[in-house]
Amino acid sequence: MRFRCGRYAPARTWRSHNSYCDSATPKILSRELEARGWTQKDLAEIMGRPVQTINEIIRGSKQITPETAIELSQALGTSPEFWTNLEAKYWLL
Repeated sequence: MRFRCGRYAPARTWRSHNSYCDSATPKILSRELEARGWTQKDLAEIMGRPVQTINEIIRGSKQITPETAIELSQALGTSPEFWTNLEAKYWLL
């Protein structure tokens, strides 16, 4: 599934000049799934999370928490710091 940003990912009011959709996190996660040939459902099952959670992250309407970063790192073979650094970079800009 390709990353789609726009009407499906509303801008955050507390970040009015930018939306979370502009974060690299949803784009990278979407690309990771695509590269592996996984669906959002596949990742959700691996992580033991609802599909809705994965969908919200990819749509850009949900942030990645430290707990989610750990689960993503275990599922995708990355480090938790990779995901938390992406989040931090977005919020510090």
